[in-house]
Amino acid sequence: MINRISGEVTLSRPQSCQCQCGMPASIVAGGVAGVAVDLILFPLDTIKTRLQSPQGFNKAGGFRGIYAGVPSAAIGSFPNAAAFFITYEYVKWFLHTDSSSYLMPVKHMLAASAGEVVACLIRVPSEVVKQRAQVSASSRTFQIFSNILYTEGIQGLYRGYKSTVLREIPFSLVQFPMWESLKALWSWRQDHVVDCWQSAVCGAFAGGFAAAVTTPLDVAKTRITLAKAGSSTASGNVLSALHGVWRTQGLSGLFAGVFPRTAAIGLGGFIFLGAYEQTRSLLLELGRASP
Repeated sequence: MINRISGEVTLSRPQSCQCQCGMPASIVAGGVAGVAVDLILFPLDTIKTRLQSPQGFNKAGGFRGIYAGVPSAAIGSFPNAAAFFITYEYVKWFLHTDSSSYLMPVKHMLAASAGEVVACLIRVPSEVVKQRAQVSASSRTFQIFSNILYTEGIQGLYRGYKSTVLREIPFSLVQFPMWESLKALWSWRQDHVVDCWQSAVCGAFAGGFAAAVTTPLDVAKTRITLAKAGSSTASGNVLSALHGVWRTQGLSGLFAGVFPRTAAIGLGGFIFLGAYEQTRSLLLELGRASP
């Protein structure tokens, strides 16, 4: 059933069929939302990556070829987002608590963290190829993919997995409880469940704020991903990468790309979470209407 205060779909344990119906909807809705965001906001992501690149914005490509690496994002978007949301919704169902419980934010944090760990298994290879293409616009995406496999093997595609998870979990710990809380507050103020566009607005605020405060972790992840194979940075030590940036560039280096990152994820939160809610609601309605 739909919770009147939080606006979320609540799946009670005895009604396992509800969970079975909700999971396919989460897969499709999450995938559609992921593709929409990644393709629409790809230029901002490219600019952010080049600002964070150790070679500098202009040498990394500047404003040229801002769609470099888009095939990697397009291929990875649907399964990545679908994996996140099916895990997120399942863990929320598994950890079912009353909507008035003080444990609700904890439930959302745990669900989001679990979702990120699973989604990163798909996201990281896509990100590695995409980011290298973004700072080497003259190279084709498939050429970069093949080169990684030839020189570094499968582990090369997963370089930065730990740093990506360490970036995404704090991000989700901020974004999703804030998103759910803003929806709950808005629902309470207007005395009915938020509409999809209102959920999208809440997602924009939550995503933008979370993006800003976790930018240093994103910088560390970018440096690790782009580092030369065999270098100390390529080993994946997040604290070492952060220390290196702090030593050479100071605070401004740690927050390199904060404005395009905040703008992209703020807009992304609006599109992503709004599209997710809209698509999921539509699919669930169709599921209930079908015999």
